[in-house]
Amino acid sequence: MPYVYTEQGIAMLAGVLKNELAIKISVNIIRAFVDMRQFLVSNGEMFKEIINVNQKLLEYDKKFEEVFKRLQKEESFKQKVFFEGQIYDAYSLIIEIIKQAKRKIVIIDNYVDYSILNMLVKKNKNVEAIILTSEKSNISKLDVEKFNKEYQNIKNSKIK
Repeated sequence: MPYVYTEQGIAMLAGVLKNELAIKISVNIIRAFVDMRQFLVSNGEMFKEIINVNQKLLEYDKKFEEVFKRLQKEESFKQKVFFEGQIYDAYSLIIEIIKQAKRKIVIIDNYVDYSILNMLVKKNKNVEAIILTSEKSNISKLDVEKFNKEYQNIKNSKIK
């Protein structure tokens, strides 16, 4: 015996059943199917959009997974933990990462200062650098403009 019926199956069943209660229930079930169909048709675009967002999330998950795998494989970035007094090691690691960038560098830091610009001098010429910082940072538009006159490809956005 099936546990699920289609709309057509319910209609056929309603034609066979003679009991008044069974007929009322069958009619209500058919109405539910009609309402479901109308709901799906009227919200079809929303479902398509949800599917698109889902697919994009899956793509991003794959990309993040690839990035994390590459970072785990890179011997030069493994075991880089810094303690007090090891500031130079941290700066040299950041410069090493900046030198290896091929297309874009995005720096997100609430307290960016001019030292970041000094590090970005080491980037490859065609690499774009974007600095996202808060209004609390010590870097100004003028600093970025001066830097761009000589080295180019730096964008600075302050987030409120």
